[in-house]
This record gives sequence, C-alpha cells and structure tokens, in this order.
Amino acid sequence: MAETKGIMIVGVGGQGTLLASRILGHVLIGQGYDVKMSEVHGMSQRGGSVVTYVKFGEKVYSPLVDQGEADYIIAFERLEAARWISYLKDGGTMMINDRRISPMPVITGAMEYPADIVEKLRAKGAKVIACDALSMANEAGNAKSVNVVMIGILSALTEFSEDVWQAALTECVKPKFLELNKKAFSLGRDYAKKSL
Repeated sequence: MAETKGIMIVGVGGQGTLLASRILGHVLIGQGYDVKMSEVHGMSQRGGSVVTYVKFGEKVYSPLVDQGEADYIIAFERLEAARWISYLKDGGTMMINDRRISPMPVITGAMEYPADIVEKLRAKGAKVIACDALSMANEAGNAKSVNVVMIGILSALTEFSEDVWQAALTECVKPKFLELNKKAFSLGRDYAKKSL
C-alpha cells in the first residue's frame, strides 16, 4: 500500500459534508485501507464553517491533516477554499464549487466578500478544478446533491474504479434519493475527466 494520504472536505453547515465523507470512507475501507475521519464543526447548523478530515493508508494513527499535508481538498464554496488553501500540499489538488455563500460578517456589511478567489488560488500555484456544482446538482434533480457532484469529481482523480464508488453511493444514500445522486455523481465525474 502507498503512503498515508489526507483529504479535507470543507464547506458551510447544511451542505452535506457528512454524507460526502461517509461515501469516501466507505470506498477507502472497501479498498482495504486503514481510515480515520474527524469532523470539526463551527456554527454548522446553517452557514458556519465545517471541515472533515479523512486520512487513509496502511496504518493511520490520527485523522487530523496539518498545514501543507492535504493531497486533496474538496471545497463546497469559494471562500472556504481560500480559508483552507494553506493545508494543500505542493502538487495537491483543490476541487471548488465555484459558488458564493456569504458568511455573517459579509451579510451584515462588516466585511467584503473577496473577489477572484479561484484565480488567486491558481496564481499561488494550486491545482484547481473549479465548477458550478449547483447547476449540475439541479440538472441531476436536487440542489442538495452538490456534495455528491463534488465526490464525483474526486472519484475521477483516484485509482479506484467507478463501480467501487457506485457501490458506496448505493450503501450510503437513502434509496429514494439514490438515482438522482447517481446522476449527480456521474455529472461531476464526467466534468473532472474533461478538466484533466
């Protein structure tokens, strides 16, 4: 087995980071890896920053990913991508849902939402796959499936077969939402393959 790898899933409360990390964990455990996951909440009920750490390898002792250690960061929102970029390792890849969800200081006028976040991250040398995951989720049939679109993007960057990911979806998603989530996953995966 290869070295230990770290993945971070970052977003705001209510975006489905937990389901995304459950699908990812299911895939990794199924491939025989030792997997550790840790979820850190801010004001996660609605609008606060949420981060999930996933580490996998032959033997993993801690789920936490330190600065400069993440092989992949999945950001469900642009500002969260900017907030966590220092955790991406050199040569790592950041997947960004290129959508804006204004945090409370922006809503109240105390701060301005930063401009050109994706361009600035690319200028720093980060490998970035940015997409409008919300449009893909809507095309699949439910705006809430942004998380599964983003998992579809990640799946295209891994060596694991699509069948393994599809099986994890079947295991982790409620049956009544399965077909639309499979569509969301495929849209994300196809987008990533065109972007590579």
